Order: sequence, then C-alpha cells, then structure tokens
Amino acid sequence: MKILHIETGRHLYGGALQVCYLLEGLRQKGTENVLLCTAGSEIARMAASNATIEAIPMHGELDLLFPFRLAGLIRRHRPGVVHVHSRRGADLWTGVCARMLKVPVVITRRVDNREWPPFARLKYGSYDRVVSISEGIRQVLLSEGLMPDQVQCIHSVVKPGQYREARDRNWFAGQFGVPAAAPLIGVIAQLIPRKGHRYLLEIMPRLRAKFPELQVVFFGQGPLRDELEASVTGHGLVGVVTFAGFRNDMPKILPCLDLVVHPALMEGLGVSLLQAAAAGVPIIGARAGGIPEIVHDGVNGRLVNPGNTEQLYEAVSQLLTQPELRQQYGSAGRNLVERDFSVETMVDGYLKVYTDISVGYRGK
Repeated sequence: MKILHIETGRHLYGGALQVCYLLEGLRQKGTENVLLCTAGSEIARMAASNATIEAIPMHGELDLLFPFRLAGLIRRHRPGVVHVHSRRGADLWTGVCARMLKVPVVITRRVDNREWPPFARLKYGSYDRVVSISEGIRQVLLSEGLMPDQVQCIHSVVKPGQYREARDRNWFAGQFGVPAAAPLIGVIAQLIPRKGHRYLLEIMPRLRAKFPELQVVFFGQGPLRDELEASVTGHGLVGVVTFAGFRNDMPKILPCLDLVVHPALMEGLGVSLLQAAAAGVPIIGARAGGIPEIVHDGVNGRLVNPGNTEQLYEAVSQLLTQPELRQQYGSAGRNLVERDFSVETMVDGYLKVYTDISVGYRGK
C-alpha cells in the first residue's frame, strides 16, 4: 500500500515528530510513504529515509494553488490513501480534492479547540475517517456533530528508550545558568496564551517564599514571550525564571527536572508530557483536553482545575516537599508510557484505518 502523507508544519514540534514516528513504523511494515511537506521544513530532512519527499510551497487557507499542486501529486503517485496530519489549509482543501479524485482520505486532528459546528461538519464531511490523538479531542468532534463511526482515537506516542539518559545537573547548570542543587521546575510548551504559563508565574512569589532556591525554566518559543518576560520582571522573578527557547535535546534535559508543570487551558494531548513521563519526571497538569489521559491524578502526577492557582500552588508545594512521592510518580509514569503509548500500537492503529477505508472504497 502507498500512503500520501501531508504535513504543513515548518518546525519539528510534537505533531511533526509523530509523523516521523509513523513513517518509520509504516516503512518497517512494508508500506510505501510519500510525504508532502513545506519547502525548507525540518521534517523534509528528518523523514527522508522513510518516505519519498515532495517539498512544495504552502501558504495556508488562502493558498488557492495548493489544491492544484496536490491534485497533480495524487495523479502522479496514485496513492491508496491520502493522510492529512496538520492544518494550515491542508485540512480544508485535501478532503475535497481527494474525494474528487476518488482516493480514500483520512485526517488526524491534534488540537481540542472548538469550531463552528456547521463548518466542522462541512469540512470533515469529505473525510472517510477523522482520527483524534486523544479521547478529549474525539468528544469535541462528536459535540460538533460528527458521527461516532467516523471519528476514532489513536493516541500520540513516544519512544521510551530515548528518555532514559542519566541525570546530569552539572551539565544542566552550565547550559542554563541555574544552581546545580536548586529545586527545578520545567514548563515545556509554546509561549501562547492557552498553555497557561501565567498561572505558574502568578504563584511563583509564594513558592519562592517557601522554596527560596526554586528555579523555573520555560522551554519553547512563541508570540507571548515579550509579555511573559514583562510578567517575570513585574513579579520580581528575574534570575528565577529562565527562557530557554526551543530545544532538540529534551532527552538529556528532562531527567534533570524535579517536576514538569503544564497548567494549560486547552491541550490536544501533550507530547511533552509523554516525554516527561517516559523520562520518569512527575507531572502537574490541568484537567483540560487530553491531559488527564497522560497525567493520572495520584498515580504519576497531580491534576488541577484549569486556571485554579490555589490548587496549582498546593500541588507544586506537595511534590517539592516530598521527594519520595516524586520518585513514585516518576516510576509510574514510565510504566504508563511503556504500556499505553507505544509506537507499534499507533502504527497498527493507522494501518487498520487505511485498510478499513480502502475496503470501503473497493466496495462502492
């Protein structure tokens, strides 16, 4: 079977990384992959050993030439299935284009933001299957009017073996300029409003009063950086909160953290949380989107209500004062990832989707 995959992201964030895992797993099982991606994107380089790369210009929803480029590629490669992995216009145009060319088409939905139900039903109506990366996203899609037999959940995954590096706090201290012995919290998320960085900053003065050596590192980049830096200054946290930007060495970084905090208001699933759990780091997350599917309260971390700073303060305080509990949660997180979030499970799930929708076409 040949699959034409479409990933429009320029950077190797969580969604694009999942595409790389899938392409590798599919190739190992004998599937031929073609990857349509943005010219100059990082995934074009990373996926070259597992797919034929077609790198073209992509300019979002208003790119009226994209459907014509896509149609030409479908005619040339003649895939058995077209699989859309991201948005930026590809989700809007690909379903219609594939349907006109009579090719089965599936889309993966990675975000839990709501769309206007009539528009969602119109857009996803051209897809043979919509795959959500969490049950939380699946419920959003069902609430927008999609039929249950059209929507299926296949979780995002990590490779646990990549996150078993030894803890090296001296290396970390040298990289980020923090004391090697300081209690250390990491926040791994794009710097955008829905990730909830502001809630942690709000409670930091209280936490510092209780834990004077506490340090926080924000990993990620985004348009909110200037505002967050101003908030750090306003809360008197200069020298306490570090902005580390996007890093591609998280397997080495994660074991150095005492705690990962993710107070997001919305979250599809949270690959960074899977990575933290695989590295044995306890997590505090919000009850939002797919986060509770990774963070099991009282098992591998704590859950708090979105935006509830008092609950967030109590959870952080508890884990910072109980190293034995952090170790217990960390071990449970490793077990959870190895049991429920394997690459092989994800690959097998998509292969079944491809087969099911192809059989459906042959039967028409």
